[in-house]
Amino acid sequence: MAKVTASAERTIDAPADKVRALVADYAETRPKILTEHYRDYEVVEGGTGAGTKAKWKLQATSKRVRDVAASVSEPEAGTLVETDANSSMVTTWTVRPAGERSVVRIETTWQGAGGIGGFFEKTFAPGGLRRIYDGVLGKLAELV
Repeated sequence: MAKVTASAERTIDAPADKVRALVADYAETRPKILTEHYRDYEVVEGGTGAGTKAKWKLQATSKRVRDVAASVSEPEAGTLVETDANSSMVTTWTVRPAGERSVVRIETTWQGAGGIGGFFEKTFAPGGLRRIYDGVLGKLAELV
């Protein structure tokens, strides 16, 4: 099994503190920035930053749906890590200042399948997930 990584990054026209607060708001902001690829989104515990637990279905393709049960940690200011209890998937949101603006990065890693299926997963999944994340970051930019 090979490690698979997908990421997207965008500069947002707002200060890092404001963007960090929005990204950490799983109860109000997150449902507004998720694209149609996310279904049945629900905060199970908490709602802001570390300690939050949320679940959703990620419809990556017409045939590929992943049930996510994420626990959120914050190893350092501006970094939120969502660890999926149902798989090896870990998604890291990083917000860093860029003058009066912010750079937001979403990166997901997981252990891919072996064999030919793993080859195709490693080849095509990162691009598909990057497109989904580009949509999420676009909605975040509009919301700010």
